[in-house]
Amino acid sequence: MEDTLILAIESSCDETAASVVKNGRTILSNVISSQIELHKLYGGVVPEIASRKHIEKINQVIEEALSEAGVTLDDLDAIGVTYGPGLVGALLVGVAEAKAIAYAKKLPLVGVHHIEGHVSANYIEHPDLEPPFLCLIVSGGHTHLVIVKDYGEFEILGRTRDDAAGEAFDKVARAIGLGYPGGPKIDKLSKEGNPHAITFPKAKIDGAPYDFSFSGVKSAVLNYINQNKMQGKEIEAADLAASFQQSVVEVLVEHTMLAAKDYHMDKVAIAGGVASNGTLRQAMKEACEKNGLKFYHPSPIFCTDNAAMIGVAAYYEYKKGTRHGWDLNAVPNLKLGER
Repeated sequence: MEDTLILAIESSCDETAASVVKNGRTILSNVISSQIELHKLYGGVVPEIASRKHIEKINQVIEEALSEAGVTLDDLDAIGVTYGPGLVGALLVGVAEAKAIAYAKKLPLVGVHHIEGHVSANYIEHPDLEPPFLCLIVSGGHTHLVIVKDYGEFEILGRTRDDAAGEAFDKVARAIGLGYPGGPKIDKLSKEGNPHAITFPKAKIDGAPYDFSFSGVKSAVLNYINQNKMQGKEIEAADLAASFQQSVVEVLVEHTMLAAKDYHMDKVAIAGGVASNGTLRQAMKEACEKNGLKFYHPSPIFCTDNAAMIGVAAYYEYKKGTRHGWDLNAVPNLKLGER
């Protein structure tokens, strides 16, 4: 069988990334240029700055990915690129670059849904994992519970009604004074705290057992901080971080286990930036063991934004015959399952 080589480009937020993927499962290179240090100054991602940085970095990142993989543009079979969802200016840089290379080299262009990329990250280190399986996708912008029916085919069971889990982490981290990015900082600080010190609410939505809502727990944390400040009480930041994280993780795990039971799924995966959270990984692993389910998760490097996962998703889309024309555009609010 001929090998299929895909160059993938990811620029949906504040990472400029490129990767060469062979046959959908073998990562020949994975280059990521992060802008975290830059955005730390502002306490979050500044879209305009992100777009400019992508323009500066993208050629260099692609050259590095090709050279690390030991291939040239002439060896490629297709170009894969994230075209949504994400920051419109940031996405446009990747899409324009992918179109330019595909046009110049007469290669097929395959647009990839960013969330499909996150789900596909699970295929990289688990050669035995194949659909169907249940997947919890948790990131800064998204919290979805989906059945992966086939490669690139999803049935959405639940989604967040307000804040995504990662967004709540960032906002709480800011309130505690930890800065940006909040997720990893809360994860680290909570290791020193007692997760049962403070009881925060866990939202349940009537008639939608798999949906999520994190704005309530976020507000509860902010109220707790304000009340203690007004009363002149000392706030134990580690306990606060651990208790907040515990309430979010419990909801994520409970909903996932409920869906696995209701839909008779025996394989459960997690994906997205928050999937690199140590407490979530441990809690999900224990819940899966207790319920006799097989648990899959990507290494932390493949949880946060990267191009390797986009290359994997692009491969399966390419195999299905997905091709995009020169009119491919960035779609910042692209919904899962939309084409």
